[in-house]
Amino acid sequence: MGWRLPKPFLIASAVSTVVGGIVILKDVISGADLKLDPKLKAHGKTVIVTGSNTGIGKETARGLAKYGATVYMACRDLTLCEKAREEIVLDTKNSKVYCRHCDLADFDSVRKFAEEFKKEEGKLNILINNAGIMRCPRMLTKQGIEMQLGVNHMGHFLLTNLLLEPLKAAAPSRIVVLSSLAHTRGTINFEDLNSEKSYDPGDAYSQSKLANVLFTKELAKRLQGTGVTVNAVHPGLVVTELARHMDISKSTMAKIFVQPIFKFVLKTPTQGSYTSLYVALDPSLDSTTGKYFSDSAEKDTAPAAEDPETALRLWLTSEKWTKLVYSTTSSKVAGEDERFQESNIATYLKKRTRTPCRWDFVVAVVERRGSSYGYCTSPAIVCSFCDNNSFRTTFLLHSAPPTLWHVGFIGCDVLELLRLTKYLWYLCLFAGMDF
Repeated sequence: MGWRLPKPFLIASAVSTVVGGIVILKDVISGADLKLDPKLKAHGKTVIVTGSNTGIGKETARGLAKYGATVYMACRDLTLCEKAREEIVLDTKNSKVYCRHCDLADFDSVRKFAEEFKKEEGKLNILINNAGIMRCPRMLTKQGIEMQLGVNHMGHFLLTNLLLEPLKAAAPSRIVVLSSLAHTRGTINFEDLNSEKSYDPGDAYSQSKLANVLFTKELAKRLQGTGVTVNAVHPGLVVTELARHMDISKSTMAKIFVQPIFKFVLKTPTQGSYTSLYVALDPSLDSTTGKYFSDSAEKDTAPAAEDPETALRLWLTSEKWTKLVYSTTSSKVAGEDERFQESNIATYLKKRTRTPCRWDFVVAVVERRGSSYGYCTSPAIVCSFCDNNSFRTTFLLHSAPPTLWHVGFIGCDVLELLRLTKYLWYLCLFAGMDF
């Protein structure tokens, strides 16, 4: 009979193998070899980081403060924000760190924050859309939007658009949008975007993270030539409070046996902030825009994130839900009896048109009580189509705009507009015909 390794040695060997495997797994997941370039600089730059009182946002703010930036911490809870600010100031010896209230679940709060910031600062060099909520029970924002979509996408959509003026004034400037690998599991369910028919916390989260990437790509197109870049970031698997709504954070057994392993294996918040800081500051990315990064490297996105039609439709929906046009137009929208002046529409459309087009074929899309109408000064043309049989949209091109309620605009050639529509029914050249 051959010699056998004593049992204690076998046990020790097995334990060592497991521990070694866990260490290797930790290095793979956390990106242990990732290091920030100590030569990065942010002196003279003004930065906003949302959700920066804890987790990745806090460490991102800390990193930016270390590099010399003036940091505005945009947070919902000012008490926690002030506590985090004091810690960051003491650690970095940078006193130019400020707390400001911004609740992304309340569009009024977002508008107030943006308005006050623009009064304080004329320029914004970096905007980091970091705040988020994950897999929570179905809750609604103040405006009645499902919480994950409302905070992760809609709130940041509104904030970013309201801050484009100071971002352009500071060009070259950057926008960083925190997304997630979860976007690869997401779909934009336009049939039930607000999760009113059914709600799954995981699906709603993935939808919001896909919305982040689609927003990034559409915004990058709209900002071409302005000197403002926008990129999306996956921070990795990080131990933060983001998972507080998940069962694993509530289970006593999980807290005893599972969470300690997670804390050892997953990234720390500091490691989770590295890719955001890299995308925000690295000089090699000065002209990079519309991309997706993970572990400080450009990565491919899911096919669903590459669909320009979905990105455009989500953008227009987001404009309507956030009532963004109320903030960005000089025209008056106060009641049912008031009208847009034709000159105002013309001026607005010319500013928003992204491609060269004939004025006769510029289309304005106007929402009124669930039905969409379009108006401009061309001869009357009617185009009607149906999206997934969920709603009908009619474009009526007349010289006199009627009463308007909710308003959103597209400036493009009619044929381009039709190409963007998968479910075209027909195009009719008879004046005044409404389908």
